[in-house]
Amino acid sequence: MAGNQLLSGTRSLPLRPIAAVSFAPYGDLVTSAGRSGRSINAGTSVRVEMPEPDVLEAEGRPSLSVFRASAAPLPLVLREFERHRLGSQTFLPLCGTPYVVVVALGEAAIDPATVSAFRIDGNCGVTLRRGVWHHPLLALADGDFAVLERRGEEVDCQVVPLGAGSRWTVEG
Repeated sequence: MAGNQLLSGTRSLPLRPIAAVSFAPYGDLVTSAGRSGRSINAGTSVRVEMPEPDVLEAEGRPSLSVFRASAAPLPLVLREFERHRLGSQTFLPLCGTPYVVVVALGEAAIDPATVSAFRIDGNCGVTLRRGVWHHPLLALADGDFAVLERRGEEVDCQVVPLGAGSRWTVEG
């Protein structure tokens, strides 16, 4: 069964604030908040380690890009989901741009019971684990995002459009 068939019908998703515990099934927060580090640069900085990106599968290599996002007004209408089976994907808002991350779990297709929407006020980034379904970038204001992901000969982006008869929205 195709992923979009599992998402048929109408559904409104509540928009929750991001928290490390509630986001953990989908990935990690990229933030120094609540993490310790070690002093570097003659005491002028503290280095706080983050989980390493997972980008080396199938001869992949790190790719760093900037995505220039246009604001999407609330309520957000979801169009499609995608996933990257061979590597993680990290989004880092530049200049504090607020955004929404819509994520889901599922092996062969999206599990509708796991679809969640998180609001991020621009104070942290997220790393989506390999295989996590997600809606493409949804910025709440115009802004740039640094994106770290896998690049390689084997293309790693499976896209599943929401079909006719599906209307999923994210409410503010």
